[in-house]
Amino acid sequence: MQERKTRLETLRLELLERIRHYEAHQHRTSGALDKDLDDQALEVRNDEVIARLEDEARTELAQVERALARLDTGVGDHCEICGGLIAPERLEALPYTTRCKACADR
Repeated sequence: MQERKTRLETLRLELLERIRHYEAHQHRTSGALDKDLDDQALEVRNDEVIARLEDEARTELAQVERALARLDTGVGDHCEICGGLIAPERLEALPYTTRCKACADR
């Protein structure tokens, strides 16, 4: 369980760094929009992609934090729906999962 917690904490730090990077892009900390209209259009499209990536990172971060909280309470290896053990292979592939495969498939 400690190895999984370490993996989750590492993933949490990576996600926080990614989110900071996305926020910096959105706030244009590297400078204003280019003066060329074609370049501006490309930058705006890039902004939309970055916004989606940031949303995905925030969603994943919430899952990681939930999994960490469940580990801290001692129920991290049990499905939050049926209470059964989550397969170790599933936890290896998705360390932030809180549901067994059967319940996740429903």
